[in-house]
Amino acid sequence: MLFLSQSGAYKGHLWSAEQGSLTAEFAQFKRFENASFQLETARSLVLGKLANSRQLLLRLNRKRNLERLTTAIAGIYQDMRQVAKADQLDALRGYEGSAAARYFPAFGELLLNQNWNFSQRNRRPPTDPVNAMLSFGYTVLFNNVLSLLLAEGLNPYLGNLHRSDRKEPHLAFDLMEEWRSPIVDTLVLVLANKSVIKPDEFTQAANGGVYLIDSARRRFLHYFEQRISTQITHPDVQEPVSYRRAIQLQIRRYKRSLLEPIPYKPFLRAV
Repeated sequence: MLFLSQSGAYKGHLWSAEQGSLTAEFAQFKRFENASFQLETARSLVLGKLANSRQLLLRLNRKRNLERLTTAIAGIYQDMRQVAKADQLDALRGYEGSAAARYFPAFGELLLNQNWNFSQRNRRPPTDPVNAMLSFGYTVLFNNVLSLLLAEGLNPYLGNLHRSDRKEPHLAFDLMEEWRSPIVDTLVLVLANKSVIKPDEFTQAANGGVYLIDSARRRFLHYFEQRISTQITHPDVQEPVSYRRAIQLQIRRYKRSLLEPIPYKPFLRAV
């Protein structure tokens, strides 16, 4: 059971303590102190995120051929090359931030409906409708990843890319990264460009944050469920699977990397 605020912000969760796997959790604690494993896994996570972000821009720019998108695509590719060589977590995070600074303005160019304006990512709180949809979508995605982590018996607090002294579900933040673009960003573009959700279906809170109104939030959740249920291919199975099932398969890949000498490989969106 997940506890959320009215805007969809994660507040906590409740699950059975008997659901975990002691073998997997023990391996997690061992790997948590292994700097080489941490760096290698974090590098794979960032590469997966950047590759999928770049792929979205590539796919949607084929017919448009916009110069700003072409520049961003080339820049993200350079960031990916730097990530592949990075030997420090801070450097990885720096290249991730550099790619985000290229990606989101280019993402805004893909909003074809002139009623929408978006130039950069902001959050806590989101201050415009597009950022509000992105934030809400990422929260719902996080909740799905967290639930599947717990179902696989993993401790969600032991992350690699994300980690700190605060007791937060860092592993869920890690393993949602490669899914942001294929699931949430793609969905937001569809909802905005097809006017499924309109710019006047948001409200501004006292803190300056902008949030979906109730009816639009329910509509967003309906289409999110459609998106995460979309059938795709995954290299670990022969038959098509939903995005939700693919997330579970990626979590199992991560679990194998804990228990066996098999590096974690991220999900890469098909061309």
